[in-house]
Amino acid sequence: MFDIGFWEFALIGVITLIVVGPERMPAIARKAGQYAGKAKKFIAKIQEDIGDEFEADKLKEHLNLEDKDSNIVEIFEETKDSLNKIKKDVDSKDS
Repeated sequence: MFDIGFWEFALIGVITLIVVGPERMPAIARKAGQYAGKAKKFIAKIQEDIGDEFEADKLKEHLNLEDKDSNIVEIFEETKDSLNKIKKDVDSKDS
């Protein structure tokens, strides 16, 4: 995510240990871990929401395509019925 390796974490840990002291270091590390966990959950939730939106958009697009296809089929059926009626009318007038 941030491309931070072991040595960067070690340097941050040493500086923090010097600044805050060994007494408060475990509490600060625990809080940092909690915030990192919350941030990770937040990012995962956002990714899930974005994925759901993409799926919803794909579904809407698919339904629109099916609607268009069904309209075309209905038009063909209506045209076929109309042509059959015209043929019957023509055949009945010719007889």
